[in-house]
Amino acid sequence: MSKAPSTKWLPGFIALGITWGASFLFIKWGLLTLNSIGVAFLRGAIGGATLLIYCLATKTRLPHKVREVGHIAVVALLLNAIPGYLFALGETNVSSVMAGLLNATTPLMTVLVITVGFREQKINANQAIGVVVGFIGIILVTGAFSGLSSNSWRGVIELLCATLCYGISFPYSRRYVNVLEYSPRALAATQVTTSAIILAPFALLHGITHAAWSAKSIWGILILGAFGTGFAYIWNFRNVRLAGSLIASTVTYITPVVATLLGIWLLKESFKVTQVVGGLLVLLSGALVQKRLTLIRSS
Repeated sequence: MSKAPSTKWLPGFIALGITWGASFLFIKWGLLTLNSIGVAFLRGAIGGATLLIYCLATKTRLPHKVREVGHIAVVALLLNAIPGYLFALGETNVSSVMAGLLNATTPLMTVLVITVGFREQKINANQAIGVVVGFIGIILVTGAFSGLSSNSWRGVIELLCATLCYGISFPYSRRYVNVLEYSPRALAATQVTTSAIILAPFALLHGITHAAWSAKSIWGILILGAFGTGFAYIWNFRNVRLAGSLIASTVTYITPVVATLLGIWLLKESFKVTQVVGGLLVLLSGALVQKRLTLIRSS
């Protein structure tokens, strides 16, 4: 009798999807007290501390060579520091629903960056279709032809710049960081901690708060840092190990759904049917550019 496939990865997969999807809500809560730099800095500091404690408990060896740390610092800048700031800044101008939907453009941005700057990684016809579908999705999500109502173009541009940074970071990381002989948790701990170090001078210069602390802002930044930027990496690495990278990466289809539901429920944010359609097109784009869906079969 054949052995039934293991589902040990499922609890961590669900936890990761909910945590990353809820991050946009926690950013909103953090912004009640913190400025955009404060949100980005504290989520990195709390997340880095969480991961370093985990590495210490598991006696994990951390990167220490200057060249290695230098490449990790570039990824920390592109994957944590700049996007962390831009997502917080963007959410001062747009809803968490739109932030969650636009976050799903990351695969689209990655393919565009690979096409321009990392040409050793070729794209096929299906991925090219995915790029077109993704742009149509962005138009619908943002309401480009009908006005943005409560959202602003400034916020949309800030969020798209954040996902563009994600798009640059992934092929860069694949070329220079993923090849390093350290465990994923060691790389993650170094990366997240480095992002906090990069942002520390800006936090000292501009301060991190603009209002008194409240229960929501405290819980928001603690959960965002410890779980959304700390344990989330551990869960993601565990999912990859137990279920494989293909299944693990499909968590990106859960996050915009969670972000939308929480934004409507807890923040009373409005949305349009066209945004939902646009979000579905963005997810379809992600499936095409990540080679999970094939429309045109090669001969």
